Amino acid sequence: MAGRTGQAGPLVRRQALGTRITHWLWAVSLFFLLLTGLQIFNAYPVLNIGTESGFDYDNAILEIGARRTEEGLRGVTRIGGWEIDTTGVLGVQGDAVQAFPAALTIPSNRSLATGRVIHFFFAWVLVATLAVWLVASALNGHLRQLWPTLADLRALPRDIADHARLRFHHGRGYGPLQKLAYAGVLFVAFPLIILTGLSMSPGVNAVAPWLLDLFGGRQTARTIHFLTMLAFVAFFAVHMAMILLAGPLNEMRSILTGWYRIDSEEKRHD
Repeated sequence: MAGRTGQAGPLVRRQALGTRITHWLWAVSLFFLLLTGLQIFNAYPVLNIGTESGFDYDNAILEIGARRTEEGLRGVTRIGGWEIDTTGVLGVQGDAVQAFPAALTIPSNRSLATGRVIHFFFAWVLVATLAVWLVASALNGHLRQLWPTLADLRALPRDIADHARLRFHHGRGYGPLQKLAYAGVLFVAFPLIILTGLSMSPGVNAVAPWLLDLFGGRQTARTIHFLTMLAFVAFFAVHMAMILLAGPLNEMRSILTGWYRIDSEEKRHD
């Protein structure tokens, strides 16, 4: 790692202003979308496949609830045919049946209406930010830097091995794993979570009924929406781990000021 080996190279301009602004707008938007999404999920803590749900249907793939026992309420999470006791984490909060704890929801009290208003507001902020980013990145060339090439795919095994050994390269561009991760988020996860969210809107259904059919029904769309959210959480965890391991000061300087210290010439050819 450049900053820890004494082989630090020059500072280069890596992130444009538009990239940095949209990055932080995404971070704020996704934070509020996650916590308000859990508030909305708490109102019906079940994920189903198909067009409808209810007592007459057996199409649930995940359910977070509780069971009353001699010891009191016990939190229970069902995944397909598996049942897990999640008391103290999911299903029971104090003496109440509640999927996710109040500390993980916005607002912290039970208010589906407030959660939905905040959720929809930041959903549109996310959509607008993505549109601005696409235009700005196409103009400043950032979009091309993120698209994986055949050379990146050929270099992927070595890049995976380097990451496994915690050996990180600091270059002007992104590495193969970075490109694949960012491309997956920007061109797969973002469109997927936006389209599934729109497909659950009655107003959008009236204008574009085909969108709901595309995802196999409202319940399937809701399930895909939730699972994509979990993928974002996983990406965030890995993203933060990589920042800490690769040199947090250099990485944070890049996304705050645009300047990034790359490896020295001898380090790059090591």
